[in-house]
Amino acid sequence: MVETARDTLKRLAPTISVGMLAANLMELGADLALIEQAGVRIMHFDVMDGVFCPMMTLGPPVVRATKTRMLKDVHLMICDPLPKLADYVAAGADIVTVHVESEPTHIHRVFQSLGGMTNANDPERGIVRGVAINPGTPVGAIGPVLDDVELVVLLAINPGWGGQKLLASTGERVAEVREMIGDRDILIGLDGGITRDNISEVAAMGADLVVTGSAVFDGKAPVENAKTMLAGVRSQKSKV
Repeated sequence: MVETARDTLKRLAPTISVGMLAANLMELGADLALIEQAGVRIMHFDVMDGVFCPMMTLGPPVVRATKTRMLKDVHLMICDPLPKLADYVAAGADIVTVHVESEPTHIHRVFQSLGGMTNANDPERGIVRGVAINPGTPVGAIGPVLDDVELVVLLAINPGWGGQKLLASTGERVAEVREMIGDRDILIGLDGGITRDNISEVAAMGADLVVTGSAVFDGKAPVENAKTMLAGVRSQKSKV
């Protein structure tokens, strides 16, 4: 039996999802092979459209062209995501995360549509549906869609600007989300401002999935960095 993407994510948790934009794009295949060797199993794609976020990054062709055995974790920081979902799924996305702020009118339709789509890598793998929320948005905004998602991603910085520090309110927001989730089978992710220096602090917050980029791809030691970040997120689990 094929393991679903959701079950894979649950089995790996707590773990990291490594942002490919921080890699050397001229040597992307080699960089991905290195972090996979280090034990990374999830690759993160930051999709920005220059409207929802000030930057423009990548689209479905890049997701499709990236050859990897890792799960493809696609984070859509774009306006009007509904008509664009199928392109990212067809490109091989295993996890698709959409911001609650990006589709305030028909956010339920986004996740209902994703729930009816077939994973292009393997039809039995399914699609993990994630809802993301910016740090300036009240956590309660995700309440109406909690029955339609498998993952909640809290941004620990404001998306689209580099060099930001992890916001002090992040731990409190994680606790709020955990209380809202209750007994639902939903994983929690954290994204933004996560470094080798604060990974232990982040791990103590109890996230299942931690997104990191430049902390791994610093141009010096991606294998060692990836191992450090993986060990960091798992450090709290070993104390339980």
